[in-house]
Amino acid sequence: QVQLVESGGGSVQSGGSLRLSCAASGYTYGMCLAWFRQAPGKEREVIAVIGRGGSTNYADSVKGRFTISRDNPKKTLYLQMNSLKPEDTVMYYCAARFGTCPVFPAFEYTYWGQGTQVTVSS
Repeated sequence: QVQLVESGGGSVQSGGSLRLSCAASGYTYGMCLAWFRQAPGKEREVIAVIGRGGSTNYADSVKGRFTISRDNPKKTLYLQMNSLKPEDTVMYYCAARFGTCPVFPAFEYTYWGQGTQVTVSS
């Protein structure tokens, strides 16, 4: 059983930076990993995906500002968020799946973290 635990959320001013972490436990070798975010009343949207070899994909809304990375020996996924904007204020979730990567719909992911809140003030 794979478990994911996010950390690193918090409050920051517009233009600031945060780094989210997602620690995994269990068998995680070769998994496709992703970060999603969800605003109240809206669907969960993918913002970044990373394959087992390190290939990455980003949503247009975060491209050039956010960087996804993984440390396989540490079983940890990261999201470096720079140039944060007030519209980045939402809950962030890490997700994982075995099999084809990248995939973008939330329903394709089997394992989810509990979420971490990011708040960006103007």
